[in-house]
Amino acid sequence: MGLFLVLAGMLFTWVLWRAYQRAEETRSWVETPCTIVQSSLHSERPTPGSNLSYRPEIRYAYEFNGRTFIGRNIKRVDGRSAHEERVRSTLAQYPAGLQTVCHVNPQSPCEAVLLHGTRAALYSIWFPLLFVAGGFGMIWNALRAGKRHG
Repeated sequence: MGLFLVLAGMLFTWVLWRAYQRAEETRSWVETPCTIVQSSLHSERPTPGSNLSYRPEIRYAYEFNGRTFIGRNIKRVDGRSAHEERVRSTLAQYPAGLQTVCHVNPQSPCEAVLLHGTRAALYSIWFPLLFVAGGFGMIWNALRAGKRHG
């Protein structure tokens, strides 16, 4: 049981650490002026029996190293929402024609984001580490008990 807790805790710690690293990565990208060229609401029903889901459809033009690109990502990972008003609120921040900045990956200039990802994963990493510590504690106690009785 202790070994299982250690392995599960380490897996979830790694997942959270990787999420933090990906959010942190865009902070080193090049801040570049861009213009919002499209800002619209896209709705879809993922399966026939499901509720509608919404996502913002934003396109922005930017120049990098003398070439023009079209970006589509607000954040590195954009998801759908069941809350139309939240998506409309996001769209209101990026109306067509808005001059703003995007963050461009210098190694792959076709990759850009308007917003950096959240660092929340780092603030939560302590929780799976509790399982790692607890699992090692269980293993330690089992080994100590084995020595006393052996």
